[in-house]
Amino acid sequence: MDHTGYRIVVNPDHQYSIWPSDLELPTGWSDTGRAGTKKECLAQINELWVNRRPLAMREQLATQSVD
Repeated sequence: MDHTGYRIVVNPDHQYSIWPSDLELPTGWSDTGRAGTKKECLAQINELWVNRRPLAMREQLATQSVD
């Protein structure tokens, strides 16, 4: 059984992941302030991360639909 605590992290492209709470964050990732078990964090990510496209692609698509 996994007893590791995790936190939800996000990168500049607004892509989410989990990271062990006791490890330093990798370069380019930020802590969202949410934490829990692996299962809890993955469930939260499914709620948070509705559009899985990278931020640049979402912005490009939004611009194209306005034109």
